[in-house]
Amino acid sequence: MSATDFFPYFDSPKPRLFAHRGLAQHADLDENTIPAFQAALDHGATHLESDTQATADDVAVLFHDEDLLRVAGIDAKVRELSLSELKSTRLKNGGEIPTLAEALETLPGARFNLDIKTRPAISPTIEAIETLQAHDRVLVSSFSNPIRKSALTGLSKPIATSGSLSTVLSAWLSHTLLFGAGFSAIVKDVHAFQIPMRRGPVNFATKGFIARAQRHQTEVHFWTINDPEEMLRLLDLGADGIVSDRVDLFQTGN
Repeated sequence: MSATDFFPYFDSPKPRLFAHRGLAQHADLDENTIPAFQAALDHGATHLESDTQATADDVAVLFHDEDLLRVAGIDAKVRELSLSELKSTRLKNGGEIPTLAEALETLPGARFNLDIKTRPAISPTIEAIETLQAHDRVLVSSFSNPIRKSALTGLSKPIATSGSLSTVLSAWLSHTLLFGAGFSAIVKDVHAFQIPMRRGPVNFATKGFIARAQRHQTEVHFWTINDPEEMLRLLDLGADGIVSDRVDLFQTGN
């Protein structure tokens, strides 16, 4: 049985199209904002990719960077500001930073792919998911395996999750050097790999690696792919999904 059989998060038709921080590059919208997420859904996204950070008063907000410099021109860290201070801040295109709870409430049919950026963000992310009972429409991930596992442990119900980089590399080494020995044990607690095509000398975008992951009930989603031809090539290799800044181009390419 695949992850689709257990988690409604995966019950939409493939390919899965993840809007990386919404659809900000298509128009004058700020990334990780409600308008950017809505634009992505309007252009065919099946899932919304975002990131959680914690405010000084421990509220989960959807924000990628550690500080506001790149997107707002303000040299201040998210973790040092209260929610009210963040809400009074306007991003470069006039957008407002949303809380995770706000996004889940405003877009009740949307599925979110959440990358928990820091350890302080774990508890408020859990709180928002629990309060809104959003377990079926959220996937939790993190580049840090301890952060990812801590978040999963703190939730009251099972939830979809993707493997951290260390897990993915272990799986690739098993596939490449050990003919798949130990692969099942490596992926037993994850439901997807969300990966770049390459990491240094490691090439993840091969039919063999994708097929082995899928035989072990693990989906494969590639990021961040903005070239329509590259999207189609990866899908031809067997990828289950694409993470893109330009989900609108995927429609054009089909």
